[in-house]
Amino acid sequence: MTSTDLHVVLGAGPAGTTLAAELVRRGHRVRLVDRRADTRPPAGAEHASADLSDADAATSATQGASVIYHCVNVPYHLQPRLMPGIGEAILKAAERHGARLVVLDTLYPYGEVGGEHLTEDTPWAATTVKGRLRADLDRRYLQAHAQGRVRVVAGRSADFYGPGVLNSTLGGAVFPAALTGGEVMTMLDTSLPHSYTYIGDVACGLATLGERPEGDGRIWHLPTVPARSTDEVLELVAHTVGRPLRIHNLRRAEAYGPFDQTFMDSYAEMLYQHRLPQNMVSEAFERQFGVHPTPLAQGIAQTVAWYRDFLSRQVQSA
Repeated sequence: MTSTDLHVVLGAGPAGTTLAAELVRRGHRVRLVDRRADTRPPAGAEHASADLSDADAATSATQGASVIYHCVNVPYHLQPRLMPGIGEAILKAAERHGARLVVLDTLYPYGEVGGEHLTEDTPWAATTVKGRLRADLDRRYLQAHAQGRVRVVAGRSADFYGPGVLNSTLGGAVFPAALTGGEVMTMLDTSLPHSYTYIGDVACGLATLGERPEGDGRIWHLPTVPARSTDEVLELVAHTVGRPLRIHNLRRAEAYGPFDQTFMDSYAEMLYQHRLPQNMVSEAFERQFGVHPTPLAQGIAQTVAWYRDFLSRQVQSA
């Protein structure tokens, strides 16, 4: 399939980059936009650099878009200050172009659910700064849709894992050490169920929302396998790499792996996610769109393969 419509992906982190590649694979014209002038987009996509907190710059960078995907992120401790302005600039750009807006979202607005399954009907009860921030942003997006300003849809994801995902609790703190015999870092109660969303499923889910406007005007949970305990996930990692893991469990917010102390100080309010069960359910998305999550064993195998190659390239370039 080929398309003359332009799909513009904002943000060149793991989600945005994987999404851009997925959209190219589906035959769309794709532009990847971020702040850096030297970003290398996936093959088949073009690149533009822009300060997406500036409405004029965001509008210019998204010129010609039929669908805009908001995958922008900023340093964790700066999110409360920067994300509202970025969200408003992107809304204005989408409104100016008459483009549909697809937003990548988190589970933060739900807050401490206490072990219940998380569905799209779960109340937004966040009490943390970043949880309230995300809920406020989502209300703004949905209000813009209700007012007829912009057609909006959002996809929520659990913690990412997968090729290219470094800054995640199932990312750079786990796989390099698993492959080299170092200490794998975990947090708090790893016996609890915890949801992890494969980065390829994030991309597939967002691309599907971009292609299927019948989903507009609401929030969907992106395809995610039923939660397993982090201990079970790590057992699968150990089986895949062919060696037992050396586990170091953190009991408080301290720097480890890819996370420095500035990040962890800001993340401390979110530690409830590792003290309570978290089971995100994506059945509504799967029924509506016929898209199902990557089996966990397959996702872990692909992640291990990517990290093995990543570490080999680091050694060769040293």
